[in-house]
Amino acid sequence: MLPESTNGTGGTSGGGLAVPMAWLCAEYLADEVLRAAALVAPGSLEYRAGLQALALTVHLSEEPAGPADGGAWRIDEWLRHTAYDRPWPPWVEERLAARREAGGDGPDQTLAETAWRHLRDTWVRAADLDDRSADDVGCPVDEDEQIWLPAWKLGLPLAHLSLHLR
Repeated sequence: MLPESTNGTGGTSGGGLAVPMAWLCAEYLADEVLRAAALVAPGSLEYRAGLQALALTVHLSEEPAGPADGGAWRIDEWLRHTAYDRPWPPWVEERLAARREAGGDGPDQTLAETAWRHLRDTWVRAADLDDRSADDVGCPVDEDEQIWLPAWKLGLPLAHLSLHLR
């Protein structure tokens, strides 16, 4: 039985498997950051949302051909992209579209698009952090008041905070 990650006839033009190394590296880095921060239990829905949000950020921050700087950590750039005041969803969609137009139809692109669909289309019930005003600074969040929100809204702050704690 041939793996699904082959390019049509059982292999890539070089005869090997089409392995999504860029995505796997981004996901590994995201997992390491989230585990080190230890903010939520691995395997939880929150963890998965944070993992996918951070993996997407890491993956889409790189050049389509791979890391531009030899794989060095670029935490400051990732922090900028995951910051609360940044328009992260449009950035993700623009980067995915640009890679698609540049001929990015490999397994990395497929996994990145799948992660984005999951984050965008999965809705979770959580405390509403967006509905806080400047007067609420220092007041604890009432976690009993929950709303439905897309998983990326739960995963992105977790990713950002985990990067800070790294």
